[in-house]
Amino acid sequence: MRDLFSTPTDEASLFGRNDNVELLKAWAGTSLAFAISVLGGQIFSLNFLYALAVAAVTTGIGFLLHELAHRVVARYFGAQAHFVANDAWLLISIAMAFAGMFLAAPGAVWHRGALTLRQGGLIALAGPATNLALALLFFVGASILPGSANLFGVRLSYVCQIGYSINAWLGLFNMIPAGPFDGAKVLAWDWRVFGVAVALGLLLTFGIRP
Repeated sequence: MRDLFSTPTDEASLFGRNDNVELLKAWAGTSLAFAISVLGGQIFSLNFLYALAVAAVTTGIGFLLHELAHRVVARYFGAQAHFVANDAWLLISIAMAFAGMFLAAPGAVWHRGALTLRQGGLIALAGPATNLALALLFFVGASILPGSANLFGVRLSYVCQIGYSINAWLGLFNMIPAGPFDGAKVLAWDWRVFGVAVALGLLLTFGIRP
């Protein structure tokens, strides 16, 4: 099989594509889809730029840092790792957003190399753990920021509430212990770590609210 990942650097390309550019493309596409879905497809609404800004720093950042975490940890263990955006699904998610539905599958980090079961589990865990950590940061922000605090007209407490909800859900959703989800690899490595991550995800998603 041809080696598709020839150099494990940030600038390495896959079929001539820079994976940093791929990450930015996925961030932009996911943010756009979320903003459109929130407004029910009303992209000419006066609130569109407001919704897009909120989406970019909550949903978009959640997906971006999730994938970056996979890549960083994989490369830390010496694996060749690259993010590849799923162009088709990005377009589908944007199209579905016009019907008020949000379904994001922006792409994935592909990695290869001699990895132990523990290393593979930690690589998988890095993504959901990042989302759960972001949820906690947004929770703190929502708890301490006054309701009147805003930036360029965007109410910061509202941004933190959205960021908390979406990242808590992303952290939990990706711990599904089946198929291509991160939870399957974490469970295969250590059921105790899997249990703690799922319990935290459930607590943040359904148990507490900022």
